[in-house]
Amino acid sequence: MDPEVPAAPAAPAPPTPPARSAVVVGAGVLGACVGYHLALQGVRVVVVEEAQPASGTSGATFSADVSHLKTPYAYYKLNRQGAEEHRLLSETLGGPAWRHPAPLVQWADGDAAHRALRTRVLRARGWGHDCRLAPASALRDLAPAVDPAACAADEIAVYGSAAWYDAPRFVHALLDAAVKLGAETHYGVAVTGLTRAGDGRVTGVTAGARAWSADTVVNCAGPAADRIAALAGARLPLRQVPGLLAESTPLPAPALTAIVVTPGVDLRPTADGGVLALSWDLDTHLDPANIRHGTAALDGVPRELYRRASVVLPGLTRARPLGARVGVRPIPVDGLPLVGEVATVPGLYHLVSHSGVTLAPVLGRLAAREIAGGRPVTALAPYRPDRAVPDSVLDENLRVMNGRHDGNRPVR
Repeated sequence: MDPEVPAAPAAPAPPTPPARSAVVVGAGVLGACVGYHLALQGVRVVVVEEAQPASGTSGATFSADVSHLKTPYAYYKLNRQGAEEHRLLSETLGGPAWRHPAPLVQWADGDAAHRALRTRVLRARGWGHDCRLAPASALRDLAPAVDPAACAADEIAVYGSAAWYDAPRFVHALLDAAVKLGAETHYGVAVTGLTRAGDGRVTGVTAGARAWSADTVVNCAGPAADRIAALAGARLPLRQVPGLLAESTPLPAPALTAIVVTPGVDLRPTADGGVLALSWDLDTHLDPANIRHGTAALDGVPRELYRRASVVLPGLTRARPLGARVGVRPIPVDGLPLVGEVATVPGLYHLVSHSGVTLAPVLGRLAAREIAGGRPVTALAPYRPDRAVPDSVLDENLRVMNGRHDGNRPVR
């Protein structure tokens, strides 16, 4: 370069675009996952929760991996991906474990129910799932705490790669990681309104006298998601289905070492060696209209649930009930998740699902990528909240659940 010719001034660096922002409504499993993944991508995140983390449905859920029941095949694969990402997240975040691998064993009563069980096992095995049929005597090794006399079947189904999850511990681990990445959390704050621009786009939330603005509001309010959507004039195709859980103090030896699904009650271990129980049959006695703030008119249902559990696990007679709690499951009408915006209400992104604990890692990651990147994620296309929703339930897990309800009392 000629030393007498002055060098051209360097072009100014392009301005750094402002970081995108998001307000996440709800601090359950889905809200915690999407909040963590948004913060990981540099989005300014505010999480607003009307109570405490995992104090709603996420704290009153059976939280077992039942991916083998999921249909159609694409939805099965999504659930398997969610289960795998639980493993990867637990390795990434470290700390106390929330994922507990355990075999899932199941049996059925009657010829028709057993044929249906065999069909599901063969289908899942054809999809590459780790499952098999085994003689009922295998219960002695897989679940020695189970009374063999409780199983009237000659054959059981065994799903070897299952797990159960400590959902509250999972939520707290994700929120702690999100805060370390710069996210804000506000608990005990109920969202009362949504702010909107002149073109109708949602631009933030209000909570009494407080307000937060954002490029995107993420509706992870679980059973209250339809109420949040209604604040902007949108509707979500959701049912609210109550579910009762009963928990015990630790079992005397032998402890429960498997997830056990029987015709009358489902059982899994707890972190301290106790047992968690549910029954789809007994849930039909819970009236959603009577549920207020996690309680319901239970009319002896917890006692019957504990009795059924004790028939399968005799050791429960030497443990004590720790109490019962009711959760309200937000269940999309066709059983598949609701993910994304409704076209008429931009800026309000919905993330609602049954089986939310299993799906949270993958749905939270994909939704965060879509929100942060501003481009649709192809894998989420089948789950848009304004899709045409069929009358029939597509997820076989829900069809099985419906079948265990009184035919005169369909799932609402």
